Amino acid sequence: FLRDQNVIKLITEDFKDVADVILEVGPGPAVLSQHLVKYGIPYYFIEKDVRFSEQLDLIVPEENRIYADAVKFNWSSFIEEKELQNKRIWLVSNLPYNVSSPLFFSFVQVPQIQYMTLMFQKEVGEKTYHRQHEKNQMSSILSIALNFFETKQLIKVSPGAFTPPPKVDSVVVSYNRHDKPVVPLTEYKRYESFLRSTFQQRRKQIGSVLKSVIPKDKKDDFFLRSGVEPTLRAEALNLDQIYALYQSFKDIE
Repeated sequence: FLRDQNVIKLITEDFKDVADVILEVGPGPAVLSQHLVKYGIPYYFIEKDVRFSEQLDLIVPEENRIYADAVKFNWSSFIEEKELQNKRIWLVSNLPYNVSSPLFFSFVQVPQIQYMTLMFQKEVGEKTYHRQHEKNQMSSILSIALNFFETKQLIKVSPGAFTPPPKVDSVVVSYNRHDKPVVPLTEYKRYESFLRSTFQQRRKQIGSVLKSVIPKDKKDDFFLRSGVEPTLRAEALNLDQIYALYQSFKDIE
């Protein structure tokens, strides 16, 4: 459990002045919750482990407590039931390391989640923001994160910030949703599918990798439309090149 007060302060103050609603996923023993509930903003939590109810139920009204598995959570029903359709939700979570990527992708698809402050295992979290001076960092998760959010590292977290200390380093990342992403949320599934194909072998040339999704007779036209050389490796692409490839993919479908 997180015990470093500086890290706790950075996480719990990240979007406190702009959010309409706070939603915490996996609050555990209320380490962050006890700070988040003090802002006078409607606060909800989703917690899988009912063993933490003793701490959580003391500070959160019954109607705002959700004991459920966030991986299987029905977001649309929650948004509708709580009448949050036009609210700016700030999602806060110390993500379980084994399901951090699936949870991240599910959060991206909820348009009401305007802000996120998420803690990841360092190797996963770093894939969701641009690292200065680092080559060959493009991936499907980075392409999605950068399209839908302004992202930045908030703080790196050492094992000593937790009790007991884990065997890995962590990182907290801050996200602010773009008002008009280049690829709209309505195309999320299509975009994600294209990215998975593109990055299935990220160190290989994209001309070779994309053979599975681009018909042979359209390959030349596909790369001509995109302006991207087929000899480039997926990991070496920049975001504009990803967009160009995706647009070309849509054009030839």
